[in-house]
Amino acid sequence: MLIRPLERKDLKDVHGVRNEQDTMAYWFEEPYESYDELEELYNEHIHDTHERRFVIEEAGEFAGVVELVDIDYIPRTCEIQVIVLSKFRGRKLAQKAMESALEHAFYILNMHKVFLYVDTVNKSAIHVYKKLGFQLEGTMKEQFYARGSYRDCYFMGILKHDFMRDRQHK
Repeated sequence: MLIRPLERKDLKDVHGVRNEQDTMAYWFEEPYESYDELEELYNEHIHDTHERRFVIEEAGEFAGVVELVDIDYIPRTCEIQVIVLSKFRGRKLAQKAMESALEHAFYILNMHKVFLYVDTVNKSAIHVYKKLGFQLEGTMKEQFYARGSYRDCYFMGILKHDFMRDRQHK
């Protein structure tokens, strides 16, 4: 497994992912995006310093994406998001990809904190996030609308010094 920067050649695969209802429900986003819109967004954000988008590859095949978004250089925080295609799930790719993205956030971008939002019923994702060192910071009531209802989500975060400490003990 490796992560690498998102390239124009990946847009077809990303387009497929962003139009899957079940997948986008995990990101609390509408599963609707035209290819033209995606291409326009790519062109608009190619030099954006407030996001880093990576492709997850497994044996040379597109397996998903992991993203650092809303990078804020004043408090040195950003959000992390990950999606692994269903055919690649169960191989710990999300955990490995997130660990690589966290290394990028903390060691390259010098972020102080990385955070995420997760549906309170997504127990497998919560388990992975806790294994990576994320801590529950709060519950946001009916914060997102997905799958036909308003959903509670957890706000979870990890601080750079905790991430570094955990890596030293491995």
